Amino acid sequence: MGIKLKDLVAAQPVTLDGLAGKTLAIDTFNMLYQFLTTIRQRDGSLLTDSKGNVTSHLNGLFYRCTKFMEHGLRLVFVFDGTPPGIKASERGRRAALKQEAQGRYDEAKRAGDLESMRKFASRTSILTDGMLAESRKLLDALGLPVIQAPSEGEAQAAHLARKGDAFAVVSQDFDSLLFGAPRLVRNLSLEGRRKHANRLQYDVVKPELITLSEMLSSSGIDQDQLIAAALLIGTDYNPGGIPGIGPKNALRLVKQYRDLDQLFQKVEWGRHSSISWKEVFDTIRHIPVTDEGTITWKLPDVDRINALLVVEHDFAADRVGQRLKKFKEQQEARRQQGLQQWF
Repeated sequence: MGIKLKDLVAAQPVTLDGLAGKTLAIDTFNMLYQFLTTIRQRDGSLLTDSKGNVTSHLNGLFYRCTKFMEHGLRLVFVFDGTPPGIKASERGRRAALKQEAQGRYDEAKRAGDLESMRKFASRTSILTDGMLAESRKLLDALGLPVIQAPSEGEAQAAHLARKGDAFAVVSQDFDSLLFGAPRLVRNLSLEGRRKHANRLQYDVVKPELITLSEMLSSSGIDQDQLIAAALLIGTDYNPGGIPGIGPKNALRLVKQYRDLDQLFQKVEWGRHSSISWKEVFDTIRHIPVTDEGTITWKLPDVDRINALLVVEHDFAADRVGQRLKKFKEQQEARRQQGLQQWF
């Protein structure tokens, strides 16, 4: 969803080593879209193999996962299922924006405008069924568990964290907090930097940990009021929210009107949405999740990794080999360090 809650959260810095040994539920679609947006060539086009197949998602997934695994992070990848019906308008809006961006990219390409090509190319990213299947295949070869959500992936990841199967949800978006995730980790990238979507530049980023209970306590609200504030600001289920209401005003209003019926009457909800606030609220509060699926980790299958990346998609065999070798050495060093603690 990308709820604009940044002004309401107080994040604490965290490091990769500080997360060692902890299970993290990854919002897979969010991460894959990051790769498709940022891992591109100078003209904005995606990385491809010799057959023209897109490989940006596999590139990002392989190198980021192995790096995280080196640091002892226990990764669980959660895939989206069927979105709620009331999300259809937002999905249509996004598709229209991508189509518009594609047109602008084509214009820039004809004009030879590399800067504009990079700018608009990043807005055209589409995650296909084929990319998702390949991502699952790579994750399985890496020995990492995958959980299929019945609906929103962030809701399922939040469910795993709530019941103690994961320490935190990993996502750039704040939406898992609405679904009750006790902890959210953002900016979990490599080397303290993240590539800017529209330019050949990197932004300095630092991983941060947001704790839901601390956020609610410091804001003086409860979970239902947090959801109500999100509705005022705007969600995927009511894009745009109530015009003129940002995070700070939303917080003030939910604290002033603890009766939600009165709150949404006051802001004239019906003028801005054809869907009742209760339907949006209940969709978030009671979104389907599942307890099916097994969270177990296995040793990486080097042969399968090479077959997918090197043989099928033309990855450089030496680079893949070096990455796997370094990963194995780091894992062994970490294991030995753990054994020494017993002597």
